[in-house]
Amino acid sequence: MSQCYVALLRGINVGRAKRVAMADLRQLVEGLGFTQVRSLLNSGNVVFQAEGTSAGAAAAAIEEALVLKLGVAARVFVLDSEELAAIVAANPLLDVADNHSRLMVFVLGDPDQRGRLAALAEQDWGCEQLALGERAAYVWCPEGVLDSAPALALGKQLGDGTTSRNWSTLMKLHAMCSAS
Repeated sequence: MSQCYVALLRGINVGRAKRVAMADLRQLVEGLGFTQVRSLLNSGNVVFQAEGTSAGAAAAAIEEALVLKLGVAARVFVLDSEELAAIVAANPLLDVADNHSRLMVFVLGDPDQRGRLAALAEQDWGCEQLALGERAAYVWCPEGVLDSAPALALGKQLGDGTTSRNWSTLMKLHAMCSAS
């Protein structure tokens, strides 16, 4: 039976670096044998169907193909529909976040990263908030994302071991995967 996956490419089309046309990205993912490939926005979000593969194997295949076919090196995070649904269900900041474009979800590349973030989650961030889930860290940035202290701290702590999306984008991806 086919499984729905979401691929999140880190750092694609941010500024002038790592430019990838979404049509090229969809074609690349289809070329790997994945089906029902759709992209969302211009920032490396792809929903696709696959049978007989794991999220880790899909991520590795997409990363390799990006380098070989498009000349772009980017970390790829792949979640199956159940992992994505669990991240959505576990968000503890929905009661305080009144602007979903400023509610960030940092997907953890490895669940073991969670332990390294415990001290950050215990800090007082003023009007901002940081909370940990099993597979993601949630950051409420009411004053804006670019200067958010907890978002910057997470990025510094995890480097390329994470990628983030705002809640609005994550919910659109979740809806696309649920509709498959």
